[in-house]
Amino acid sequence: MMHTPLLRKLVLLVLGMFAFAFALVPLYDVFCDITGLNGKVELTAAEASEEQDLARQIDVSFTTHTQGQAPFKVKAATYQVTVTPGTLTEVSFTAENLSGDARVMQAIPSVSPGMAAKYLHKLACFCFDQQSMQARQKMSFTLRFYVDTELPTDIAELTLAYTLYDITDRTATVKSLLLHPETELFGELRRGTVGDDYVHSIQAAVYQQIRGLSHG
Repeated sequence: MMHTPLLRKLVLLVLGMFAFAFALVPLYDVFCDITGLNGKVELTAAEASEEQDLARQIDVSFTTHTQGQAPFKVKAATYQVTVTPGTLTEVSFTAENLSGDARVMQAIPSVSPGMAAKYLHKLACFCFDQQSMQARQKMSFTLRFYVDTELPTDIAELTLAYTLYDITDRTATVKSLLLHPETELFGELRRGTVGDDYVHSIQAAVYQQIRGLSHG
């Protein structure tokens, strides 16, 4: 499958990202359009809500899956929680590096239905940062979130999904492409001769670079 249009956009996006840090939000919008993420999510921690809607109940489910051969396992302590809009909720997650080597994991979140993404606000999430994990290491995380009281009344169920990427070598790859666009790898990317998994892992690295701008 040819990836030339996608990868050209990714490279241009990274260049613009480093050159125009002030354009973080528009760049992320473009990134989501390019990668087809199902529901754009916030890059940084939200603030706690001051309003509640105790008359409504929303079911929020959690799913995780790995991209390609990423050697990670992440599981929520509970598959689903029922929340009231505006009420802060905490859910515990466990993550494990299944490989015998130190790896770096990046979780990319998405929300479905997509139109509900802007109404789910996370105050704490393991997806906010890349997670460096030693061989066979297990880690615990706490997701803190709330559903906005402005969530359309016809939506009663949300799914927060995480795609797990192995970006151990990809962040360095992205930076190398910026500094050395004449490399053979860059040529392979342009020709679309690299596999889907490699392209997707570079997407995850780009996501992490974009996130870094919000903390810079």
